[in-house]
Amino acid sequence: MISTDVLIVGAGPTGLALAGELAAAGVSCAVLERRTAESNLTRAFAVHARTLEYLDMRGMGDELAATGAHVPGPRLFGSVNARLSLVKSRYNYLLITPQYQTEALLERWVRGLGVPIVSGAEVTGLDQDGDGVRVRVRTAEGKEETWETGYLAGTDGVHSTVRSALGLPFPGRSAIRSLMLADVRLPEPPAAPVLLDGNQAGLVFIAPFGDGWYRVITWDRDNQPADDAPLDFEQVRVSVRDVLGTDLGMREPRWISRFHSDERQVPHYRVGRVLLAGDAAHCHSPAGGQGMNIGIQDAANLGWKLAATVRGQAPTGLLDSYHDERHPVGRAVLRGSGALLRSITIPSPAVRAVRNRAIETVLNLSPAHRRLAELVSGIGTRYPAPRGAHPAVGRRAPDVPLAGGGRLYEVLRAVRFVLLGPDPAELDAAVRGWDDRVVTAATAGGDWILVRPDGYTAWAGRAGDRAGLRAGLAAWCGASAGAADSGGRARE
Repeated sequence: MISTDVLIVGAGPTGLALAGELAAAGVSCAVLERRTAESNLTRAFAVHARTLEYLDMRGMGDELAATGAHVPGPRLFGSVNARLSLVKSRYNYLLITPQYQTEALLERWVRGLGVPIVSGAEVTGLDQDGDGVRVRVRTAEGKEETWETGYLAGTDGVHSTVRSALGLPFPGRSAIRSLMLADVRLPEPPAAPVLLDGNQAGLVFIAPFGDGWYRVITWDRDNQPADDAPLDFEQVRVSVRDVLGTDLGMREPRWISRFHSDERQVPHYRVGRVLLAGDAAHCHSPAGGQGMNIGIQDAANLGWKLAATVRGQAPTGLLDSYHDERHPVGRAVLRGSGALLRSITIPSPAVRAVRNRAIETVLNLSPAHRRLAELVSGIGTRYPAPRGAHPAVGRRAPDVPLAGGGRLYEVLRAVRFVLLGPDPAELDAAVRGWDDRVVTAATAGGDWILVRPDGYTAWAGRAGDRAGLRAGLAAWCGASAGAADSGGRARE
């Protein structure tokens, strides 16, 4: 019997991010991965601003940003430019980088924290009760093992073994069949760095990796064989040419494949001591490039809540709030990506012209364009707030500068709550009893803002409102542990 506080099944970006969150919070965990070898090829490639901000909160944002191309926004439908540069963030662009770059960065973080990653480990079954979960595993050598854990996280993808073992349905439908994918060289660069267009023949998506290679995804309306049907590079070229009028001279394919995309979401992200995240909980069309991003955000939301639960510090209902907050986000992404896909594949030229005029009209309105950019980038994600709460509650906390130098997101690298506000001494006094979970950071002025480890505002009120703060601390951080002799100041 092998034991750990939390066992994670699946070593993709979601599972690795969750492992890092737990280990950084002092919780023992291990990751099981069915694969025995890594691929240097990739499916996911888009990293949005909020994901980069999360990685910045863990000291990795700039490092990943240096690995790919920075794109101000995609060109849609041939003429509509979506400006992600409108979001107020250090990362006000779309990063195009292979998924293996993201995985490699997260894996270095996780291994540096001492988390074991066991490859060739296939989950064959599980049982749970009120005390824990027992997971049956077949190793790469064919040996049967049992892992015992307090909590199990299934981050093992669309075909999740953990989800299947729970007997959970995965309702939904096929969004699009027989997409063709190729990573190629393009002697003739496309009209925009990231291009998404369609007509009566099909659709085309093109994005640069920043190293001379391009990701091309195309779909032929009149030819949709099964995923395992042979795919010739010439079919990709013809499909692109039918939509764009040119194949841009594409050559040297290093990877071609067919795939389909479903829109599905599990009804419950938590079943007892088992939780689901990433593609194991939801999947959707590739339109919008959201998949890996919302999986990593699932992990950011779940990690600190699960760590507090394991440590016995979680207030009532904290772990359940993972489903309450993230399930609506997953549902919104399913609907949004599905709507975008359907709008791209409109066959009628007249209807497409009306679509373009309508979207251009909306995007010419700066507030509407900015709100759309916030939603696509993840910056605009909001969690439910109590009636009458401060307007900041449930929203992303911006990366504000601190009075003594530095930024909020640098302080969040401690993976603890951060109380922002003026007067460092008063802040320290206000968090006594919770200073094992909360650090303080002085700002030039303004309200008191209690920021969660995942960078969202838990509570906010006027500076000096100790009664309100104590209620907020109890609601989010659990019971007071008793006053400490010195405050948890991170910046003065």
